[in-house]
Amino acid sequence: MNQTNDQKKKKSKVSIGKAFKTIIWPRKSLVFIGLILIVFNRIAGLILPWKSKALLDEVIPSKDLGQLYELLIIVGIAILVQATSSFLLTRILSVQAQYLISELRAQVQKKVLSLPISFFDNTKSGALVSRIMSDVEGVRNLIGTGLVQMVGGVFTAIVSLGILIYINPWMTLFVLVPVSLFGIVALKAFKYIRPIFRVRGEINAEVKGRLTETLAGVRVIKGFGAEEQEHKIFESGVHRLYQNVKKSLTATALMTSSSTFLLAGIASTGIMGIGGYYMMQGEMTTGDFLFFTMVLAFMIAPIVQMSNIGSQLTEALAGLDRTEELMNMDPEEDALNRTIHLNGIAGNIVFDDVSFSYEKGKEVLHNISFTANSGTVTALVGSSGSGKSTIAGLAATFLNPESGTITIDTQDLSKVNLNSYRKNLGVVLQDEFLFEGTIRENILFPRPNASEEQLQQAVKAAYVNEFTDRFDDGLNTLIGERGVKLSGGQRQRIAIARAILADPKIIILDEATSNLDTESEALIQKSLAELMKGRTTFVIAHRLSTIKKADQILVIEAGNIAERGTHDELIAAEGRYFDLYTYQARI
Repeated sequence: MNQTNDQKKKKSKVSIGKAFKTIIWPRKSLVFIGLILIVFNRIAGLILPWKSKALLDEVIPSKDLGQLYELLIIVGIAILVQATSSFLLTRILSVQAQYLISELRAQVQKKVLSLPISFFDNTKSGALVSRIMSDVEGVRNLIGTGLVQMVGGVFTAIVSLGILIYINPWMTLFVLVPVSLFGIVALKAFKYIRPIFRVRGEINAEVKGRLTETLAGVRVIKGFGAEEQEHKIFESGVHRLYQNVKKSLTATALMTSSSTFLLAGIASTGIMGIGGYYMMQGEMTTGDFLFFTMVLAFMIAPIVQMSNIGSQLTEALAGLDRTEELMNMDPEEDALNRTIHLNGIAGNIVFDDVSFSYEKGKEVLHNISFTANSGTVTALVGSSGSGKSTIAGLAATFLNPESGTITIDTQDLSKVNLNSYRKNLGVVLQDEFLFEGTIRENILFPRPNASEEQLQQAVKAAYVNEFTDRFDDGLNTLIGERGVKLSGGQRQRIAIARAILADPKIIILDEATSNLDTESEALIQKSLAELMKGRTTFVIAHRLSTIKKADQILVIEAGNIAERGTHDELIAAEGRYFDLYTYQARI
């Protein structure tokens, strides 16, 4: 992910301690219940090997049926306790883990929406989807059964070790050697795996980002016959993902094979030999040996399980690392400096010696100064890349000036609360975005609670009814993703209706009529004339014929105001505007 000058990632690494403090501790009561359940579960599990020893050493030699029935009842109750505690453990903690995942996703999405436009200009939407949906998935292993099972595994291993020492300390000492070696291998593997999981998250986000772009731009891809090219790019991405997964699988396989060799191999073989010797010498009964081997299995099983859970926790922490990075980014709204809340505005906007650059040392606007009085129309014209959209972006607070000031009703815009300002703002872009859903839903987007009468007024003002009346479902017609089922002119009229319904005090029209045919443009010009009455309007215009009535026209060239005045004044001056206008008139 690229970094911008005004928004840099703050690197972060989430430790177990930090995860415990922020995620686990607030839910300590549930975690405590989980620990109690797993203690009961593991103690109940030790009943079977204990009673197996009694069966071989006491019950069978004495041929006491009553004692046998009693033993069977105790074992049956223990198994029931195990089953019940396992169900409750999964039910309580797994549900809580899923709730936490949904909660974190909502928090991350909220944070993402609070970031400045510059962040989105340098970040793929698919990558953000991955960070919101996938990176928090591992949390289930922190609050869910994973961490509790790890703690339970430690408890089981300690209790089992105590029992093993009680049965035969020398056999236990022998077992501890391969167990210790396996622990060293597992710790080394975890240290190796964590950065791999972190890189995997980045590759995943990149691949998903490209896939999202491919699906969104499928018409362009097919139009240029670029299917094979896109396939190769995606294939390269998934291959890098495969290489990453292969590395982690190698480390996991090392732990698995180590557990097989050290625990199942050396430990089990040694115990057979040593146990056999003690039984031959009469120092250990058959029941003791069976009890020892079954308890040994109880000690080794959670150790092997903990290695798997440790891998899951490592992956979870790697995902939380990336989530933490995102959550540490500075939001667009600066609560410390943007302290001015606007209740109502007149709409007088003043640019005073404003300069701006997207990259340090490369200014795109140089000392721009002008006044847009309330209720007036300011048109911005000029060649592509001259800085028109940048000026509009500054007026919309999507960008912040590098030097100079912009004021709204004499208030410094850099100190105004963004939400209070943007409630008075309406924007209609050249390539207007429509949400998947119905025409009605898209128009109601800025004011979901607007009345049917207000909706119909906006529909008629933007001449949306001119085409929706021909649809079987009218305003309830589904328009597809990004409005793909509509023409460019129809999409633009819906966008204008949306702006009309919002009833803003300041309007920014960025080539708002560029996608319209001549007939549609004539209709829209009438609706725009009504929309702009009494509102401060900025118009970025390609068709100069549409801005003849603007109160002032600013001709922007190379980041400077080359000319300013009304249409008639600029035509009379026979400068750059005159050249642009007469050139368009000839074609």
